[in-house]
Amino acid sequence: MSDTPSYTPPTVWTWDKASGGKFANINRPIAGPTHEKDLPVGRHPLQLYSLATPNGVKVTVMLEELLALGHAGAEYDAWLIAINEGTQFSSGFVGANPNSKIPALWDRSGDTPIRVFESGAILLYLAEKFGAFLPTVGQARAECLSWLMWQMGSAPFLGGGFGHFYAYAPAKFEYPINRYAMEVKRQLDVLNRHLAEHPYLAGDDYTVADMAVWPWYGTLVKGQLYEAGEFLQVHEYTHVLRWTDHIAERPAVKRGRMVNRTWGQLNSQLAERHEASDFDNKTADKLVAPS
Repeated sequence: MSDTPSYTPPTVWTWDKASGGKFANINRPIAGPTHEKDLPVGRHPLQLYSLATPNGVKVTVMLEELLALGHAGAEYDAWLIAINEGTQFSSGFVGANPNSKIPALWDRSGDTPIRVFESGAILLYLAEKFGAFLPTVGQARAECLSWLMWQMGSAPFLGGGFGHFYAYAPAKFEYPINRYAMEVKRQLDVLNRHLAEHPYLAGDDYTVADMAVWPWYGTLVKGQLYEAGEFLQVHEYTHVLRWTDHIAERPAVKRGRMVNRTWGQLNSQLAERHEASDFDNKTADKLVAPS
């Protein structure tokens, strides 16, 4: 198997032209802010800066689940970060996340604001802060943390690997698509075999592990992520489908999917969320999955 034309890497790589297809305008090999702009701050203890990509959905689902349990301290403002416009490179956002990736969270409930970045770290922080959705001891805790870390390590192959070369790259090449499709199907098989014997990833209970994995692999097996369902033959993963359909029916999940969403059906979009009443004029029953 080979792609043409072939490419011989230079001795020293230099950044002399934009690359990255759809996202070329925001890709660069350096960190730090490109412009000065403070982040807005609302009135709630938790301030979230995000977008309804799978990584963003993890956190808004978690926050809505906490509120559904009655944790009033989990009230939050969710501010939209339009990554295609480069707003993640503002001085304010870089101050919240030096890696310039959504989501980022400021916890202003105490005397000193605390920043948390990386979606998995935010899930753990919130779970420990409120004592919810994270087993505290034994096998269940080990399973939960293992599957959470599995997702954080696996998703780059699904998103940055398969998603990029299959959906976003300016040209399609056989080798990278085949390479990442093989790995994504292997990951789906890992999940399918595990969920054949367990209702949730950590065992009998719904945890942050499910909240982390579901926005990526749940939407994938529904054929909506990258519109790759037929290509990957996702109907084969029946246990993952059972699991994802079950989670999708949770009211908090339906609400969480809407937050910071600016595409799809109008009733699935809630660009920013500042009060629980912001959902009142929305119907979450017909959401389309993030893409």
